[in-house]
Amino acid sequence: MTIYQDILYSIKKGQKLLAVLIDPDKFSLENTSSFFEKVNESIATHIFVGGSTVEVLATEKLVHEIKKYTELPVVLFPGDVTQITNKADALLFLSLISGRNPDYLIGKHVDAVSKLKGSNLEIIPTGYILIESGKVAAVERVTNTKPLSRNTIRNITDTACAGELLGMKLVYLEAGSGAQEFLSAEIIMRVKNELNVPLIVGGGIRNRKQLDTVFNAGADLAVIGTAFEEDELFFDELRK
Repeated sequence: MTIYQDILYSIKKGQKLLAVLIDPDKFSLENTSSFFEKVNESIATHIFVGGSTVEVLATEKLVHEIKKYTELPVVLFPGDVTQITNKADALLFLSLISGRNPDYLIGKHVDAVSKLKGSNLEIIPTGYILIESGKVAAVERVTNTKPLSRNTIRNITDTACAGELLGMKLVYLEAGSGAQEFLSAEIIMRVKNELNVPLIVGGGIRNRKQLDTVFNAGADLAVIGTAFEEDELFFDELRK
């Protein structure tokens, strides 16, 4: 069963999924063993690896190390083609459909093809939607695109549906790394009600109550990164 098929199967069973997002430039390889002791004891189901800007080869080194300590699927969440490594299990082939920069709608994808040819990576087309979060996110700076306003829920929903119609297998609503606010239940619910593909939600989730809110609103897979970077004790709230 592919990772995508497993996501669909989990949704059909009513299981909610949680990805731990690790930024190679913010993670110390020396902490991998102790960090993944906590991950493996938690409700986490996936590991996402990537960041807006990452040093060349840092992603490959990190994925190689992660694989020593967990059986969870490792999925690339790349900000650039330099973050592609065949050592991972899958890749979110992200198209920044909330922006209008052609490089992040199709340009980077063309650049990636030569790396992906012959790769063992499972490639999952993903519509990526950046939504304002109270601060300028790294994605906004790097891609030179503006996030969608939280107040334009119709536009957010239509953008998500357009991604699905374009053939995206996942839609990812993102408040951005270190977001001051996680996405509202209303936004998540409205988008989920009109989608037929799995919905990922990330950014600004910092405690179990917020995570439950995101799940109850309709997210199929939640992503948490900064909260674990700042306080690994958060794992204590997420034990199996």
